[in-house]
Amino acid sequence: MEKPAPYQDLSGQTGLAPRHALDILEVRTRESQAELAQAADAGDAVLQYLAQHGAPATRAAVAANPATPAITNRLLADDDDQNVRIELAVKIARLMPGLDRDEANHIFTLTIETLEYLATDSAVRVRASLAEEIKNLTNIPKHVVLALARDLEHIVAAPVLEYSPLLSDTDLIEIIACGQVREVLTAVARRRPLSEQVSDKLVQSMDVSTVATLLVNPNAKIRKATLDLVLKEAEEIESWQLPLALRADLSARAIRRIAGFVGAVIIETLAARHDLSDATRQHLGRQLRLRLEDKVDTAALQVAAAESVAKAKVENRLNADFIEDAALAGQRETVILALCELGRVPAANVRRILSSGRAGPLVALAWHAGLSPRIAFKLQTFVMNLPAHALMPARNGVSYPMTPEEMSWQLS
Repeated sequence: MEKPAPYQDLSGQTGLAPRHALDILEVRTRESQAELAQAADAGDAVLQYLAQHGAPATRAAVAANPATPAITNRLLADDDDQNVRIELAVKIARLMPGLDRDEANHIFTLTIETLEYLATDSAVRVRASLAEEIKNLTNIPKHVVLALARDLEHIVAAPVLEYSPLLSDTDLIEIIACGQVREVLTAVARRRPLSEQVSDKLVQSMDVSTVATLLVNPNAKIRKATLDLVLKEAEEIESWQLPLALRADLSARAIRRIAGFVGAVIIETLAARHDLSDATRQHLGRQLRLRLEDKVDTAALQVAAAESVAKAKVENRLNADFIEDAALAGQRETVILALCELGRVPAANVRRILSSGRAGPLVALAWHAGLSPRIAFKLQTFVMNLPAHALMPARNGVSYPMTPEEMSWQLS
């Protein structure tokens, strides 16, 4: 605080200005309150007074003080300042392991009541702080853990879902069935250990990130039938392929099946396993040689397709007729690069659409690229090779089978 200018009262005597004297008193009062709020021996009455009349920083210090009585803790759970309630949530969670049911019943009851109140706090930060602190504890009331696990905010639910030993398989399956957001599902997929029943439900969600997380969890048990379902889908979902190959519980049949659709790098990963029979190792060697040969052929095809599309663009022939001719000739790479140019879409997106096995996204892409419904149908037939029941023919033979809004949604 700056030194004040000399002050003279009505009698002409100089001294400290009254305003400045009050400022000094206020600062010293705040400093004294802060010191008392943190003291272990301040006394219940002092701490309760500070919790009711102190500044926000003082009340936060009282909330963090382990010596604060249970009745004052309950009072602070209603504080207007969420920083105060966050300090209280952290402290209450840390006090729980030492809370003795045999001590004064009203103290135990008040502490549990405070915990329950904080678990339903209106501020996400308060609930998240509490969830992070209690996630590993075993002496928290089950209904409090369930309330946090079912919280609509994933930063609250995720820590409890991943770590809490109090959640049963039934609890987890019910939460998965509620269709929670991806972050919640992946939190469950990270649990160690994880039972076969819960793994089944996670795979049934078919959320790409969740299943990938489940596959890399070495403590997640996955039954054979569920793994077969993952293997079936992994041919089209690249992000599942390496996690699958790294699992220690793969059968020789599963290893051979994976080798049938992954690239050379993952086949090499499979071949490095120590649990392979000679027959399986030889099979992987043959698959690896085929991939290396295919890689050379694919590179040559990509170069030829790029040159063909570039030439057509220069000669102003890059149009619907060009794409139709390439589709009828089975030139998949040429079709991909031509759709990239006409639709101004990244090649990776076009490849994903053509590998999806669904007509809707391809029809939408053809519309976006300015092609006719007739060309869209030929792309489904000759490039995607869809079965008859999966095709989307033109409406009335001339119009797209979806509205512009539906096709925009497909592309999104």
